[in-house]
Order: sequence, then structure tokens, then C-alpha cells
Amino acid sequence: QVQVVESGGGLVQPGGSLRLSCTASGSILSIHSMAWYRQGPGKQRELVAYSSDEATTTYGDFVKGRFTISRDNVKNTMYLQMTSLKPEDTAVYYCKVEGRTLDNRPGAYWGQGTQVTVPS
Repeated sequence: QVQVVESGGGLVQPGGSLRLSCTASGSILSIHSMAWYRQGPGKQRELVAYSSDEATTTYGDFVKGRFTISRDNVKNTMYLQMTSLKPEDTAVYYCKVEGRTLDNRPGAYWGQGTQVTVPS
């Protein structure tokens, strides 16, 4: 089995910063891409940031230079540095990992999410 665990969420005041972490472990052989998604209250899940093993990165339009995605491939860990946080960034942030397992099967795996709250 593949486990995906996020951490780093919390309560932060507007204009503040947070760094989220996501680590994949278990029967993961190789990782093709890692991504952050978020789902705010009453909203659909949306892409926040994406990173592929070809060093391609993509951000949601709402990021506007405020967030930075990075990876430590040795640790199978991804980070999301968030700055200038706004109340509308309040959401559960999910990590998605795409890769192959030890038996060479492709798959996509989600974490349980970490809550980020920015009060208005």
C-alpha cells in the first residue's frame, strides 16, 4: 500500500505564511508527479500547484506568485510554501501523488488533507 500524509496546516492571520508538507511512503517505487489541491467550504476541489518529474510546475490562477511548490525526491516529499494568505485561501489542502508501485503498477494516491484557516 501507498501512504500519503500531509502536515503543516493551521490557523494563520491574513498576510501570514504557512508551509505544507506531503510525504509518500509504503510500496511506492517511483513518483511521476505530485500536486496540491484544495477544497474550500461549499466549493469544488481545485488545483493549487503541480510538479512533475520533468520539472514542470503549474499553479492555479488564484496563486498569483504567492505560493511555491518544491520537492525533495530523495525523501518522496513535496512542500507548498504559502505567503500573503487571504481568507479565501481557507480550505482543506490535499496532496495527490502519481507514480508506480513496487509491482510496477501505475496509480494515483491521495492524502487525508490538512486544514488551512485564514480568518476574515
